[in-house]
Amino acid sequence: MNTVMIVTGESSGELYGSLLAKELKSKWPGVHIMGVGGERMSKAGVEIISRFSSAFGLIEAFSAYREVKDTFKKTADAIKKFRPDVLVLIDYPDFNLKVAKIAKSLGINILYYVSPQVWAWRKGRVKKIAGLIDRMAVILPFEEEIYKKAGVTCEFVGHPIIEETEAILQTTNPHLPPDNPPIPPLEKGDKGGFEKGGIKSALGLNPDKPLLSLLPGSRPSELKRLLPLMTDVVRVFKNDPEIAFTGDYQFCIPLAPNIDEREYKHYLEFLRKEGVHIKKGESVRVLAASDMAVVASGTVTLQAAYLNVPMVVVYKLSPLTFNLGKIIVDVKYISLVNILSGREVVVELLQDRANARDIIREIKRIIFDIEYKNKMLDYYRVLKEPFSGKNPSKRGAEIIGEMAGWKQ
Repeated sequence: MNTVMIVTGESSGELYGSLLAKELKSKWPGVHIMGVGGERMSKAGVEIISRFSSAFGLIEAFSAYREVKDTFKKTADAIKKFRPDVLVLIDYPDFNLKVAKIAKSLGINILYYVSPQVWAWRKGRVKKIAGLIDRMAVILPFEEEIYKKAGVTCEFVGHPIIEETEAILQTTNPHLPPDNPPIPPLEKGDKGGFEKGGIKSALGLNPDKPLLSLLPGSRPSELKRLLPLMTDVVRVFKNDPEIAFTGDYQFCIPLAPNIDEREYKHYLEFLRKEGVHIKKGESVRVLAASDMAVVASGTVTLQAAYLNVPMVVVYKLSPLTFNLGKIIVDVKYISLVNILSGREVVVELLQDRANARDIIREIKRIIFDIEYKNKMLDYYRVLKEPFSGKNPSKRGAEIIGEMAGWKQ
């Protein structure tokens, strides 16, 4: 039996794994896929051998050590027992490079799909990765050259977050739950954005009111720090006399589908009292409907840029994690939009600067400074060009088939 193992360690990686699994099942219906992941991978037909840890950051990682250790043992045992044709590793380097050592000792083909951020920190890992894997499929255009210089067979395949965005914004999208109302055909505007009124209506929002969306991330550590901030942003926004003259805004927070709302009941109740719509599992369509957004740094910034949504990027970490990060991380920017552009296209507010006053100041700049807003949208258009026409999951599945020697 054709067998593939996919190993991922957090929510975005699991999304990429689930998209890849669906494509593999489409090309080779009888393929057996197992792996480390969560509910989305399970629904995509993956036999889950262990759930991934939601740990993020140094403090959180210490508390999850036992869970990670148990997951590693289950993964190693499954590799030795099933000997997959191809092992697919998705990001999560500290865990996955240890898994790669075991697979390499057994002569198993290894594809690293979604590179660790070797360009940002611990750059010496490139050589280590090159010595362990057979092929690399990267999702950012500049990463291809990094690995080719290290002697790795590498290909830029595009970004799965854009693939997912395009799929969800189709009326016939098979990945949408049956209770999600369809959206009307999308019409692109002069700047490449989408007609928003119909999407707002489909989401139960007012099609005639501008929408400010608030995306606090999906990890527990992010939500703990950013949900209270989002509440403050809404309060200050609603009471700002300058903004009041521009129209009656509506607000929406699209929570990630894996979030247990009971853990954040206190914050969500406050937000609902402030008139904020809470939409679970609807980040793409909420972004597509948005006139602007406050976004936690992550892949969602690329998604917002693809959808032509003017944004302010915010982020908070524990003080220890942040201060250590400043020492070991060698990047000028943290958002993908700015990293890919090589300049500050969107404002990044970190740590103490991630406060309601500074966020509202940047939102007002988007509202009142048309030249600033249009320049941001122009940079978005340039940023999107390398991703045009790419289908990462389809190409990733083809690479796996090539490595395994399967016929289509």
